[in-house]
Amino acid sequence: MPKEEIGEPQTPRSCYIALHNASRKRGENSFPPAGSAGRRRARRAPPVRLAGPYGDRKSMKARIKWSGDVSFVAESGSGHAIVVDGAPEAGGRNIGMRPMELVLAGAAACTAFDVVWILRKARQPVTDCVVDAEAERAPAEPKVFTRIHLRYRIAGRQLDPHQVERAVKLSKEKYCSATIMLASTATITTEVVIEDAGAPA
Repeated sequence: MPKEEIGEPQTPRSCYIALHNASRKRGENSFPPAGSAGRRRARRAPPVRLAGPYGDRKSMKARIKWSGDVSFVAESGSGHAIVVDGAPEAGGRNIGMRPMELVLAGAAACTAFDVVWILRKARQPVTDCVVDAEAERAPAEPKVFTRIHLRYRIAGRQLDPHQVERAVKLSKEKYCSATIMLASTATITTEVVIEDAGAPA
């Protein structure tokens, strides 16, 4: 995920005073004389890096276990599990999402996560976020997604429309790994609806 760098932290003056006072109790001098040949050059601390909305994980794992017919249990590296099933015409029992439905839902969840995270960072009073995703697939194998439309319904108290549009744009162009990958085969369009949740009671 993208990271941002901030400047090196400055050590407060109170820290130097505390160190000086502590060393005086031991009969030491915290600050070597100016021009001392034995004086060491202070080591600069590395810049602090801030992780993006998904943290700083560079790898993921998943385990898929067959559970009969064309049903599977998908287990994530974070310790969660869901049932994935095929369509009835392919032998499925309709007890879980289809694999490609899971891909579409994952993409919608990915961008929804971004939008809420960005709006909160912008101190926008967001109270709800719903993303309706609709996709079309190619007629021939491997039947990849060729078009995806994402309709965002964002609710909050006096949300700034500019901030909402900015959050959706940043998700689409910078943060959402899923939609950015899918954009290699599909045209992705967006629609934003802002709902005013009203003044606080």
